[in-house]
Amino acid sequence: MSGSELVKSQSESPWVEYGDLGINYDPVNLCKGFPDFPPPNFVVEALISASKNPAAHQYTRQYGNPRLVKILSKMYGQLIGRPIDPFKEILITIGAYEALLSAFLGLINPGDEVIIIQPFYDCYPPMVEMAKGIPVYVSLKPPADYEHRPVSSAEWKLDFQELASKFNERTKMIVVTTPNNPTGKVYSKEELLEISKLCRKFGTIALMDEVYEWIIYDSAKHVRMASLPEMWPYTLTIGSIGKTFNVTGWKIGWVYGPANLINPLQIIHSNTVHTCPTPIQEASAIALEIEFSRLGKPDSFWKQTSNELQAKRDLIVNYLQSAGFNPTIPDGTYFIVASYQNIDWPSSKVNYTEKSPGDKFAKWLCIEKKLLTMPMSYFYANPSKNEGKNWVRFCFFKTDSTIHDAGRILRQMKLKLNSKL
Repeated sequence: MSGSELVKSQSESPWVEYGDLGINYDPVNLCKGFPDFPPPNFVVEALISASKNPAAHQYTRQYGNPRLVKILSKMYGQLIGRPIDPFKEILITIGAYEALLSAFLGLINPGDEVIIIQPFYDCYPPMVEMAKGIPVYVSLKPPADYEHRPVSSAEWKLDFQELASKFNERTKMIVVTTPNNPTGKVYSKEELLEISKLCRKFGTIALMDEVYEWIIYDSAKHVRMASLPEMWPYTLTIGSIGKTFNVTGWKIGWVYGPANLINPLQIIHSNTVHTCPTPIQEASAIALEIEFSRLGKPDSFWKQTSNELQAKRDLIVNYLQSAGFNPTIPDGTYFIVASYQNIDWPSSKVNYTEKSPGDKFAKWLCIEKKLLTMPMSYFYANPSKNEGKNWVRFCFFKTDSTIHDAGRILRQMKLKLNSKL
């Protein structure tokens, strides 16, 4: 007996292999996106408090714990400047992953096209294909001189003429990740307005993956597509408690938008997941209530976290530049991508399996140098994977000591004799 035709058409997530590399070789792990230090005390206390509520140990409302959807409604209603019905316009999911899958399964018909902007989080294409949709790709492009200088993630640009050429009467959805994983790009209001014009023209849903919405640096500003003129009817927005409070193991996400778009997702959810863990939803609500009361204030956890992560970003940028990598300095998220084209490594002598461009370098870096990263080519689709060749992604949401350990390894790198630096 064998798997279904659906399974045969899919491949295993690269995170499985890179997770095993982290276990088998015990490297300094800057691969996966989670902190190596505890979450904030008030979030832990929220979970303890929730666990003491007897009702929290039983099923809650299928589409979301009432306390949680109410605080999300209050918070996002204020942020986007319109009322949000907590019971008809919000769905609580098992992480952002389920929110994405429910959106694709609930809204995509066979043959519908879904525009995906590269580089993307790797689960988007297989999920679209599960719904029998057709992924259509367009790429953010770095500046032409990225090999010669540090660049900002804001300099990774869409060609809007190319983007417009991808839209047609079959374009059901476009997926936009802002802040973007892996580049750290925070889309400007002007860029989102350009995308919104195309969505309204073709009646296309904007599926906004905004899980890193609170991790913003320097003068960048996170703009929510749902807040833009006339875009509420076309927009679904996804969030995550894991990225919001540094608790990726809680696996609670959400999606909000107009009732006619949310209801299909609710139906998919009710017939698959049924409901999400009650105590985690209750704890999420408590933590959000606390943080919402501090929104925009100096003692805001979100503000403090961005400040702390900006310092970590600057630290790893210094290490990467001193080692000869060419980093893209992110305006958001806790990831940084860097080109290793100037690094001298034994590319012709290593025999590691290369499933995607850059695999050999990343495996050499892990096995031989004990530093684990992620090849950027996994954030591109065939035949565009070479756009990610010679790039790797680092996660810097780590203790300073972990970043220093990585820095010591990076400083051992040697430059090619014909380096462009």
